[in-house]
Amino acid sequence: MTLAASKQLLPVYDKPMVYYPLGTLMLAGIRDVLVISTPTDLPSFRRLLGDGRSFGITISYAEQPSPDGLAQAFLIGEEWLGGEACALALGDNIIYGEGLSDRLMAAARRAEEGEATIFGYRVADPERYGVAEFDAGGRVFSLEEKPKVPKSDWAVIGVYFYDRRVTELAKGITPSARGELEITDLNALYMRDGTLRAEQLGRGCAWLDAGTPTSLLQAATFVQTVQERQGLQVGCPEEIAFRRGFLDAAQLRDRGLALGKTAYGAYLLELADGSHA
Repeated sequence: MTLAASKQLLPVYDKPMVYYPLGTLMLAGIRDVLVISTPTDLPSFRRLLGDGRSFGITISYAEQPSPDGLAQAFLIGEEWLGGEACALALGDNIIYGEGLSDRLMAAARRAEEGEATIFGYRVADPERYGVAEFDAGGRVFSLEEKPKVPKSDWAVIGVYFYDRRVTELAKGITPSARGELEITDLNALYMRDGTLRAEQLGRGCAWLDAGTPTSLLQAATFVQTVQERQGLQVGCPEEIAFRRGFLDAAQLRDRGLALGKTAYGAYLLELADGSHA
């Protein structure tokens, strides 16, 4: 499937996969976003997302010519970051749940204050993931990548917050055996100096990694079920923008009209007119 289009452009039920992590960043109050992808796929992201004004944000773009690790994002984006605190969201991770925005905004505040934050989600098969141990205050003291005998059930999921030191720390990482700058190694640097925190996502939250055909189907089914039961959208950047004050009702209405006679566009029009309060 991904020979023709980037995985993050595939639909998860009724919207592109990339909408979900974009919404996650917006829930943290982030309004400046850098999309990093391959030279082949970047034009498609530009056509879909534009400059971000449809979502009340600013979107820039950068190329990653080869997949040399997640931590490479901070080297690619060094000039764009300008030495500021930041967040990294993986394009195939979907997070949903009550109180999520508060946790994301708390992580953003800690990043401004000189700490990094990872998010932990309890899983039945931790050996498939990066795993963290942390104390009652959230201080991380152990990180393992796909351990055969996991020390905890807490998987480290695909959203991370870092302070202004992140680019310089990323420059000091040695490529792994597979030639990549590993995000676990970056997190370990913060852990060793005592500035890595973990936010626990409990039973009220769902985390879905839509990176395989099976998990993509599971994610689509989850989104469909929630939306049909509640009549509310999951991972809708325009709604997040409206509720955050990034877009006003007139701008949201224009966006809904631009999407034509679609259920998604109709939802935005209803939202702009005061429905779904």
